Order: sequence, then structure tokens, then C-alpha cells
Amino acid sequence: MTNVTDDFLSIVLNETPLLDVRAPVEFEKGKFINATNLPILNDEERRLVGIRYKEAGNSAAIKLAESLIQNEGKEKRVHLWQDYLKKNPEAKLYCFRGGQRSGIAQEWLKESNIDITRLKGGYKAFRNFLMQQSEDISAITPTLILGGRTGSGKTILLNKLQNAIDLEGVAHHRGSSFGSFVNAQPSQIDFENNLAYRLIQFHHKNFTHLVLEHESHNIGRTFIPKPVYDNFMQGELVLLQTPIEVRALITYEEYVLGALKEYALQYGEEGPKKWAQNVQSGLKRIQKRLGNQLYRQLAQLFDKAYSQDTQAEAKTFYLEWIALLLERYYDPMYDYQIKKSPLPVVFEGNTIDVLHFLQHQS
Repeated sequence: MTNVTDDFLSIVLNETPLLDVRAPVEFEKGKFINATNLPILNDEERRLVGIRYKEAGNSAAIKLAESLIQNEGKEKRVHLWQDYLKKNPEAKLYCFRGGQRSGIAQEWLKESNIDITRLKGGYKAFRNFLMQQSEDISAITPTLILGGRTGSGKTILLNKLQNAIDLEGVAHHRGSSFGSFVNAQPSQIDFENNLAYRLIQFHHKNFTHLVLEHESHNIGRTFIPKPVYDNFMQGELVLLQTPIEVRALITYEEYVLGALKEYALQYGEEGPKKWAQNVQSGLKRIQKRLGNQLYRQLAQLFDKAYSQDTQAEAKTFYLEWIALLLERYYDPMYDYQIKKSPLPVVFEGNTIDVLHFLQHQS
């Protein structure tokens, strides 16, 4: 009997390794946590087989696939799968619909005395499960939305809670005009899949509330699916109050020191220059909203900070630049959003008070 499973819940809760035999182009478009792509057909082979399928049907497509792979190609693929399964013996196998490609891979591995379970319905069925679970869980889970002005330390606080999901972390973006990392954000599909994993894992820990940061629908170039976002926004608001000097320092440590380190690791000696160019581009993007006078003032402050010879000298100007940007741009924008927000405010206070409150709502 064919060894298949549709126990997708177990796969999520255990973060089971997954062997994805789809073509690389399919994998890049959308994948799952802990999935490794070792395709049975490369992109060009998949394209040719697809054309043959449309022109002459399934049997002709299978014959073409077999001729493209041939014996040497088969041995190479099986060898790669064997190496992966030695390191991940509990892995499950899938293709797009759980049919021919994963079925053939399963048979080839069986010939090598390796039994592997494949996903019933493949990638498509598993993704449908994840999307439905995201909607269902977000609909029944009370949420506490952590708000606060930019730089308040919301992410730092979230990471101290067991019943929180860091949406910016899942989106790999800091959530502002200057929030991009060196490495690209996940694709939209990957973001949705990863968020679903987090929601399912959260749900099965039996917390009473889910804590999230107060986010817009979009986080960088990814967006929270509308039904899920609407469910999140049925919650209650907790406001974190942090003095401007602390907020400027938190922002400096993350957006300046942390970002410079990240760029240096990625680009070496060119890192600081590339980081500065990215910040200058970020300022340019919001120039119209800043107004020309404030834009020039901020641009000059940043250039002055960046041109200093020592980190200690630069820090003073960076903190001045950050404080001005927070007070004149981000604070009015956030205060307006809070004022018009329909979410009821159930608590507000400093970091210690808010953390204590949220820890007692788990």
C-alpha cells in the first residue's frame, strides 16, 4: 500500500523536515519551513514535460520525463535524496499535488530500500491546510495588540513573552521606511506559510491570549492576509510609553549599529557606504511627507553623523537625527493612527508595567 499521510498538524508541531521534489522555480515561489529542494526535474525539463503534456497527454509527458532523466540522471537524483534522508530520516516527501513526481521519487527510493512517506495532495493540500488554520485560529484567539511610538522597544518586549508572535520577525522587516534588512524578505507565499506555522504552534500551547505588535496590513513588501488581519484587529490595545531619549537610543542601536554590522558582514569594507546609501534613499522616499525644509535638515544631520571620524562623535549626531525624525515625522503619524483606531485601550505604562500586565494575560 502506498505510504502517504495527511497529518499536516503533526508536521507543523514537530517541524518535520520535508523533501520537496518540485522544480526550483516552484520552490522559490513558495515553500515550507524545514523544506529542502532536491528536484526530480529541473526548470527546463519541467517546462518541456509540461508542453508535451498539453500537446500529447500524460503518458507522452511521462515518457519524455524518463528520457530526459535517463539512468545517469536517476542515479544522481536518488543519491542526493539518500544523502538528505541519512541526515533527516523522519523527512516527508512532496511534489505539487502529491501525484506523479513524488510517487516516482518514492518508488525510486523504495528500490534503494528506503521507505519515505509522501504528503497526500502534496504542496497544494498542505498549503490549503495552513491557510485555513490561519483563518480559523485567528478567528477564535483573543488578541492583545502592543502599540507604542516608533522606537519604544515593542519588539524587545515581545521577545520576552511566550505567547507572542513577532510579525516583523516573520516578515523579516523592521516595519518602517528604513526597515529593510540586507537579505530580502520572504516571498508573500513563504510569509503566509511561516505565519501559519507560528499560529498553529501557538494555538497548541493553550495560551489564553495572543500578543502582537500593532502593525499595518503591510510589513515591508509582504502583507498579512486580510481575513487574518481583520481577526487580529478585533483585539484590545496595550500602549507602551517610552521616553524620547530611550526611544532614540533603542533606534540607534538597532537601525544604526545593528544595521552597520549587518552590512559589514554582507559587503565588507563597502558595507557602511551601502548602508548610508540605503538610509539616504529611505529619506528620499518620504521627502514629500517630510516637507523640503525638514528633509534638508534631516539629510544634513545624517551626512554630518556619517562623516564623523569616531563612533563616539557620530553617536551624538545620529541620536539628534533620530530624535528629530521620531518627533517630527513618526510620532504625529502614529498618534493620528492611535486616535482613529477603533481598538479599546485596556492598559498603558512603561516597559516594566506593560511586561507585567502582558505576562498575566497569557
